[in-house]
Amino acid sequence: MYKILIADDHPLFREAITNVIQTGFPETQTIETEDLETARTLAQEHDDLDLVLLDLNMPGMNGLNGLISLRNESPTIPVVIVSAEDDKQIVLQAITCGAVGFISKSSPRAQMTEALQQILNGNVYLPSDIIRQTGQDSSRRNRRNNDHAQIAPELLSSLTRRQLLVLERMAKGESNKQIAYNLHIAETTVKAHVSAILRKLGVHNRVQAILSASDIDFAQYLRR
Repeated sequence: MYKILIADDHPLFREAITNVIQTGFPETQTIETEDLETARTLAQEHDDLDLVLLDLNMPGMNGLNGLISLRNESPTIPVVIVSAEDDKQIVLQAITCGAVGFISKSSPRAQMTEALQQILNGNVYLPSDIIRQTGQDSSRRNRRNNDHAQIAPELLSSLTRRQLLVLERMAKGESNKQIAYNLHIAETTVKAHVSAILRKLGVHNRVQAILSASDIDFAQYLRR
């Protein structure tokens, strides 16, 4: 049995996500609120919460500042951003600011349930359809936000061909299990490759690697 706080200023969405939770996770207790201030208060009153679903654009949020303040005040409670936004940079920034997942409001019910299951199992959830955004969308995001350093060519050149293939699929938002299936290797092998990639690139976690690798022309390095 889980205990989940739903913080969203749209009653219809609160009703819809509550229905998804009750159907997929029977006996789960849900608490609802419509603004950040009340969400922060409830998170402190209910320190046994398993999850907070936080609307990115509800009153008081001020972008990702609301997420940061909630995480600072209640650091032991996992927070998932729920939003109609579909910009990859916003998704990755939310994870960097401490969210354990990002769920699009346009996601089908089955995808929402799968995302919640992954998060409740202790994993980070990234929507693969948004993470795979490329082309003009990527160029537009780069003009808006250049906060994340790109990987130096010599660091990329230090990766083996297999590690490049794994990194390429990481940048597309694939999980270790999906990468293992697509590259026809064991999941334990993928985990070993990911660890080696993080070490060689000098980054601390998977999200930093994805941020740095999101606009790399992998074909250029795989041709060598």
